[in-house]
Amino acid sequence: MTTHPNHLELTTVDAQDSVRIELHGDLDHDNADLLVQEAVAQLTARPALTDLYLGCADLGAVDSMGLCALLMISRRTTEAGVRMHLDDRPARLDRLLTLTGTLDHLTAPPPAGSVTPSITGESAMAARPTGPDSTT
Repeated sequence: MTTHPNHLELTTVDAQDSVRIELHGDLDHDNADLLVQEAVAQLTARPALTDLYLGCADLGAVDSMGLCALLMISRRTTEAGVRMHLDDRPARLDRLLTLTGTLDHLTAPPPAGSVTPSITGESAMAARPTGPDSTT
């Protein structure tokens, strides 16, 4: 049996209108769902939540499932009108987010005074390009 010395542990601290989830260990295929479940549970239990902070200072390795978990949490916070923060990001996380083109998506502040709803249904079809790129 293989043991995982950097198994993910979460510490959740809540305040009046925000929640902070501290990540300790690796965010990988073995435990990415744990983080998503905790974030969704907090969003569901606290409809007046304005900010969800993910403390990444003690975050170890992040694989593709870990990245997927961060993107899913971002989607869920956007749908709920909650701002997600990736605090104290280690350099290796910034490199992964940069290489995958997700750094700005996950860390850029939303436009002042607005929350962008998720694109679904017909609006998603309208936003999708319909033909080859052309300059003429």
